[in-house]
Amino acid sequence: MDTEALLAVTPEELAQALLVRRQVLKEQLPNVIRNLEAEEDSMQPRVQRAVNSHRTANDKVAQLKERRNAAQKRAGATLRDVKQARDSLADSDGMVNLDPNWKKEKLFEELEEIEDVIQTSALDHRAERKMLDRRKRLLEANERWLKSRRDSNPEMANYIDTRGEMSSLYREADKAHREMLVIVEKAQPLHEKKLVMGAELRELRRQLDRAKELFAKSDSAIAHWERRISDGFDGLGGGFPDLLAANRRVSEGGRSSFARKSKARSKGASNRSEEE
Repeated sequence: MDTEALLAVTPEELAQALLVRRQVLKEQLPNVIRNLEAEEDSMQPRVQRAVNSHRTANDKVAQLKERRNAAQKRAGATLRDVKQARDSLADSDGMVNLDPNWKKEKLFEELEEIEDVIQTSALDHRAERKMLDRRKRLLEANERWLKSRRDSNPEMANYIDTRGEMSSLYREADKAHREMLVIVEKAQPLHEKKLVMGAELRELRRQLDRAKELFAKSDSAIAHWERRISDGFDGLGGGFPDLLAANRRVSEGGRSSFARKSKARSKGASNRSEEE
């Protein structure tokens, strides 16, 4: 409807149209409410399954993270013990003949470097896997070194056993870390699905609440417009204000409600500008 046609509508015609609309809504809303309730009943279990699946994945990640952290903590403590034993053997020349390059070995330092990066850097899954692969190669080299040295020098057995325990703990930590990364990747779509379905359910419930609210007010709305049609649009008291007050004000040369609000906003903006 264009502006001229809209202005040509009489109050009686508008009131009659609103009354018909309210009567139609009263007839249609029960079916609308039943359909929305049925859709809610169907969607709610699916949303709950999505929430439960995501929660289960998060619980598994938390368990693996705890297992990884515990193994890494024990491995770090064992690493310190191994380094002390290495330094003692080196100082006493216990390894000079067996390994003349002992003091140049960088295994422990590299393991500490990897651990520091894993713990302190915000890596993506690909970068984390690269760090875990690097540590795996170092530990495999360590295992080969341990076997050759243990076979050739029984006095180093305790040191070698401790170093082997360190490797085992790091492998345990890395295994848990890799499993955690797999679950995190699988959990991401579950998280997104949970968000989408949750938003859909909230919107459906908003529509349902609105439909129930409209239906609850149907009788009073119908009675309101029936009285307006029969008794007029002036102030009738008892919750029936003068609906034509703004119309008369404009007809007498006054400002419309829109113009008055626009002037108030403009004045407020001007005042704020002056204060600044």
